[in-house]
Amino acid sequence: MSGQTVSSAEFDERRRKILFRAWHRGMREMDLIMGRFAEERLAAMSDDELDTFELLIEVPDRDLLAWITGREETPSNYDTLVFQALKAFHTHTKPIHV
Repeated sequence: MSGQTVSSAEFDERRRKILFRAWHRGMREMDLIMGRFAEERLAAMSDDELDTFELLIEVPDRDLLAWITGREETPSNYDTLVFQALKAFHTHTKPIHV
């Protein structure tokens, strides 16, 4: 079970692929962080924002999780508006598990 709560049927092919990849990363914590963010934000993203999000999807789970949680500094080339939105979307005030 992926945890996905939004149907990808409403999305174009590119967004469907991104949504799938966001929910199937490998590390469950990152599935939940990236998948939930994608569900909420993909529909409104511009092509440039989609490009940036696709680059973030390519980052290894452990690195991306460390950047999001603040355990490691985010490299400047990844510290984009999309990354900042992803980081702000993930809060430590509630658990990321279902």
